[in-house]
Amino acid sequence: MGRFARSWTLLKASAAVLRADRRLLLLPLLSSLASLVVIASFALPFALGGGLAALDNGQPPAWFMVGGFVFYLVQYFVIVFFNAALIGAARLHLDGQRPSLSTALGIAAAHWRQILGYAAIAATVGVILRAIEERVGWLGRIAVGLLGTAWTVANFLVVPILVHEDVGPIEAVKRSAQLLRKTWGENLIGTVGLGLAFALFYVGWALLAALLVWLAIAAQSVALGLLSGIVVVLGFVLLGLVHSALNGVYAAVVYRYAQVGDGGPGFESSLVAQAFGSKA
Repeated sequence: MGRFARSWTLLKASAAVLRADRRLLLLPLLSSLASLVVIASFALPFALGGGLAALDNGQPPAWFMVGGFVFYLVQYFVIVFFNAALIGAARLHLDGQRPSLSTALGIAAAHWRQILGYAAIAATVGVILRAIEERVGWLGRIAVGLLGTAWTVANFLVVPILVHEDVGPIEAVKRSAQLLRKTWGENLIGTVGLGLAFALFYVGWALLAALLVWLAIAAQSVALGLLSGIVVVLGFVLLGLVHSALNGVYAAVVYRYAQVGDGGPGFESSLVAQAFGSKA
């Protein structure tokens, strides 16, 4: 409960940053839109080219693995690019500045080579884990899931490092693991706390959605059903955007604390330090 309370405090402090600069929400929105474009750009040619029928017959095209890697590469690049813009803008905000959207995108654009390099690493890891997962039983899938989680935790600070330090993607991966081991140990409790908090929000909104659907059915109103559907979708979209933005702000705070021992305005240094389990 103590850890959850600390994470909840961090959530409120991160939310204060978003309230002060709501433009930060535009970056996760742009990331989501760009990701949808990437998915459509790969899915439509694959479907029209008979890829789905080949998969149903158990005979994937020869270029399937290559296409999968390219898809992972482009998708990771888009995600990391906008995440870099978000973290860069959040760091400027924590330093007392008010960055514009173009400034945030400019930060990411200035590091596109490093971002592409890290996207290539992440895509390679993703393809390997996916290939292993498809060839092992349920115990193997659990092991692969644990490996994926460990990879995510170890790379929590990669994007802030790429944005703020003059290093390549491989060195950024090493630096991220070193900072986590040195300062907070193995368990990134803060991020887990944010995830748990938003899980409650998602569940609460899902219950509200179920109530709206029931009311629409009971009233036998098509208009109420459409309105309920729009409200439900917009609610989940907004929750997703806020969650992504808070994760970016939190990463910026953690990196700032690792560098200067101060999380920035609204964050107590002792609170940030205690939000992570110390390594024995």
